[in-house]
Amino acid sequence: MDTKKLILFMIFSTSLLFLWDAWQRQQPPPAAVTAATKTAGNTSSSVSKDDRPTPGEGLVSSQPAKVTPAEVDLGGKLEPGDTVVVKTNFVIAEIDTAGGDLRRVELLFHPERGDRNKPYALLDNQPGRINVAQSGLIGEGLPSHKTRYTSATTTYNLDANQSEIKVRLLAPEINGVQVTKIYTFYRDSYIIDVGFEILNQGSSAIQPFSYFQILHDSPPPDSSLFMVPTYTGAAMYTDQDKFKKIEFSALDKNNATYPKDSDNGWIAMLEHYFVTAWLPSDKTPREYYAKRLSENRYTAGVIVPTGVIAQGETKVVDVPLYVGPQEQSKLASLAPGLDLTVDYGWLTVIGAPLFWLLSVYHSMTGNWGVSVILLTLSVKLVFFPLSAAGYRSMAKMRVVGPRLQKLREQHGSDRQLMHQKMMEFYKVEKINPLGGCLPILVQVPVFISLFWVLLASVELRYAPFILWIEDMSSPDPFYVMPIIMGISMYFQAKLSPAPADPMQAKVMQIMPFAFSIFFFFFPAGLVLYSLTNNILSIAQQWQITRMIERAAAVAATTPNMKK
Repeated sequence: MDTKKLILFMIFSTSLLFLWDAWQRQQPPPAAVTAATKTAGNTSSSVSKDDRPTPGEGLVSSQPAKVTPAEVDLGGKLEPGDTVVVKTNFVIAEIDTAGGDLRRVELLFHPERGDRNKPYALLDNQPGRINVAQSGLIGEGLPSHKTRYTSATTTYNLDANQSEIKVRLLAPEINGVQVTKIYTFYRDSYIIDVGFEILNQGSSAIQPFSYFQILHDSPPPDSSLFMVPTYTGAAMYTDQDKFKKIEFSALDKNNATYPKDSDNGWIAMLEHYFVTAWLPSDKTPREYYAKRLSENRYTAGVIVPTGVIAQGETKVVDVPLYVGPQEQSKLASLAPGLDLTVDYGWLTVIGAPLFWLLSVYHSMTGNWGVSVILLTLSVKLVFFPLSAAGYRSMAKMRVVGPRLQKLREQHGSDRQLMHQKMMEFYKVEKINPLGGCLPILVQVPVFISLFWVLLASVELRYAPFILWIEDMSSPDPFYVMPIIMGISMYFQAKLSPAPADPMQAKVMQIMPFAFSIFFFFFPAGLVLYSLTNNILSIAQQWQITRMIERAAAVAATTPNMKK
């Protein structure tokens, strides 16, 4: 394979590798082999008649009370009750007295994709869009997420002099046990504390469990051919097993595996740019579960023991709920491993440092577009020696192109002899025929990593650059940058050695146009990176080519110069 074919091959390989990476991220894991015996701490919860969880052996062994789940219709809609509205400076939340569910949370600083004047509802209960936070108690006569609560007030507003709001929902008293569900909202925060105040005025001690879960449906597949769908589904983290996704498709097949019993970690539902996560305190025993409730309906949550509540005693159990954006600078401080919900795929080892550097530049400039340009310049400087060697090789190939063509014409009838003569020629001229491919090759992992960084970073969502570019995470609305990038690819091809094969030459002429169309659908931030990289590459390649051609011209006019 000569140098021209190899360069063409590397260009196509870059595209294929990029597309394979995008496809691979969306495939469900292979079905796990089901063991003959149940392995403790590494099985999925089975589907029962009730969508209220049942504690496993690890938590239930010391409970004297009988657990009697309510009979519910898993396929039905969430029953409506009265709505309690809570407004803070960060969110507008709606709590339904039917179950005391948190059924809608609008994020005031994150607009809808199609309407910048409307806040995005991360939690919602609409047809085709179910994402609801539920909680309850496990124990005979105790309230679940099917219980009807009452509230003294239906509207709460965080005043300027308040740092928090508490919403108290009262459950019906049964067997002398009075339960109050308490929501606590905070200023400048996406954290919502959800808890239960349990007053035991019954005739004996009780030992209930509390559960906290997220009800979610499965979104329809992305209909776009070019835009890569991001992961939507359950995920969890423990210190022992680290970050693990729990795919809806695995729950459908009942072969999902995940750590079950632990004293640390969290469980969440993920979607593009946002996360809803239950964050129990460390060193607290808990049991994780995830299951398919019905067609297109899933739940994932955690069970936490409350301990024994003696007669006349009151106990409070609560678990923080994070409902907000995947802001990487803040997630890690909320819970260990929560920043891993920002998924850069199998090239995280490159993607994470790239985003860190991008954030550093943003703190200096205040503009994510300028930060992308500075990041591109930094990457270019790191690879400068390698790129320079590659461009020198390409420049030499360009200079000796006529002589190589003459060799092909002389030995075209004997391809083996022709390749032998060409290798001898490369050796004499000290040319590495593979050197021109290295700059392309080293950019492949960086390109893929940066794609996922720009696709996954909520910080770039609706982040403006200049003029018409008002959202770095969306395609250029007027396709200006992709067209300019195509033009830059055309000039870059002109600086490269011309392919000897006419068919290859035609393909190389089409490539700039094809890539421009391809980049029409890419985020503007990624196109900006590619355009900046091309411009820097053209400048570097032009300078090196000019130096090599000048040296060759001098050598050709100098007497007795070895040729």
